[in-house]
Amino acid sequence: MTPLEVDRLLQVAKDNPRTGVRDRCLIFLMFRHGLRVSEACGMQLDQVDLDSRILHVQRLKGGLSTTQPLRAEELRLLRSWLQLRSRWLRRWKKTAAERPGGGVLDHQALFLSTRGTAISRKTFWALLRRYGEEAGLSLPPHPHMLRHACGFALADQGADTRLIQDYLGHRNIQHTVRYTATNAQRFEKLWR
Repeated sequence: MTPLEVDRLLQVAKDNPRTGVRDRCLIFLMFRHGLRVSEACGMQLDQVDLDSRILHVQRLKGGLSTTQPLRAEELRLLRSWLQLRSRWLRRWKKTAAERPGGGVLDHQALFLSTRGTAISRKTFWALLRRYGEEAGLSLPPHPHMLRHACGFALADQGADTRLIQDYLGHRNIQHTVRYTATNAQRFEKLWR
């Protein structure tokens, strides 16, 4: 998936009046930070520090966890989502008795489902696939494509392989080399 295709997903998500704010924030953070779907769906509020402009990324699958900077667009999307998230929680608290399951809400999950629990991997897979269809992408997207898009975008910007390795939390450099191996720009400084 290219950054342009990610932009198309974000644009389509913007048109969703119900969950578009959440979905755009989630898709953008997954792309920008190379998050796995379980890392994103399991993210907690205390992993985000808007004042310090940092995101604490808890890597899974034996990956190295990192603290990464949040850029202006990420901060804007996070603030919008957190504002809406608060409104959702207030509304759900008022109607808790009416909801199946007794109205148990997850106050710690960063990304909530429309039921007030942490968004599930299955839900994210489905919404990403739907957005991919609406955006007219040539291949049906899956969440891990956002992680790969991050690695390729960083390589295309000329980021060092070791830096990409650290950013994505890879313990083994062989998992990172795929992003830089296809980048012809890495040879630009040779034979000048």
